[in-house]
Amino acid sequence: MNKFLKISIVTPSYNQGKFIEDAIQSVLLQNYPNFEHIIIDNCSTDGTLEILKAYPHLIMVSEPDRGQSDALNKGFKMATGNIIGWLNADDYYLPNCFWIISKFIKNNPKVDIVYGDYRWVDENGKLLKLRRELDFDLFMLKYLHVLYIPTTASFFKSKILQEGNLLDVSYKYAMDYEFFLRLALKGYKFAHTKYFLADFRWHTGSKSSSSSQKQYEEQGIALLRHDVFLNSLPLITRKLVRYLLMVMARVKRYFLKFIFGYYLEQFLRGRKF
Repeated sequence: MNKFLKISIVTPSYNQGKFIEDAIQSVLLQNYPNFEHIIIDNCSTDGTLEILKAYPHLIMVSEPDRGQSDALNKGFKMATGNIIGWLNADDYYLPNCFWIISKFIKNNPKVDIVYGDYRWVDENGKLLKLRRELDFDLFMLKYLHVLYIPTTASFFKSKILQEGNLLDVSYKYAMDYEFFLRLALKGYKFAHTKYFLADFRWHTGSKSSSSSQKQYEEQGIALLRHDVFLNSLPLITRKLVRYLLMVMARVKRYFLKFIFGYYLEQFLRGRKF
């Protein structure tokens, strides 16, 4: 038996030839001895397939799909690892990420999902901002209306998939929020590790920059679908209560980040000495 936990990385791909090699290289440069990288490509036409063919270690499928959630589900079903990571084609991992995650899972066997900190970079990989996150909080996950669990720096045990938990393909923009919310409400245990694990790339073609309003709307749909409390309220009061809960969640987040010095760290790193 391999003493290293196997890590499966699933990457959905569609016309991300400009960035996808960075994602592939970031997996290889982990220098981790037991991994697989599965790429599900939706028949890209921009040269992506030629790049993928240059890396024979990849497990690659190129066929039509019903969107990002469908592509990811295909990859999740193919994954054979103990730990699953979801890496979008325009993002990439930072050095030692796999070693950190593997050690964390071994040392915390009751944890099902672990996420770390991450960085915002521009389309050329230039650092824009450090994003230190807080430990898991269900109240904030529900009502913040901003997903503070970074998908690109998140990993989960394969048992989650084996127990029938896949992405809901009806979500096109907030599938990660709905997925994490559903897992949390089912009782899966989340944990946060205070290491920078990945870079999230901001560019004009990303959903986060071009479809933020649609993401927000889908998050609202997911919340109302799963939140028993909000669904118990009369329609006439639900919108107001939801808004008040959002304010409370944001105040809590700002307060905790202030207490733990995250804003001070950001300020000091931004100063020129």
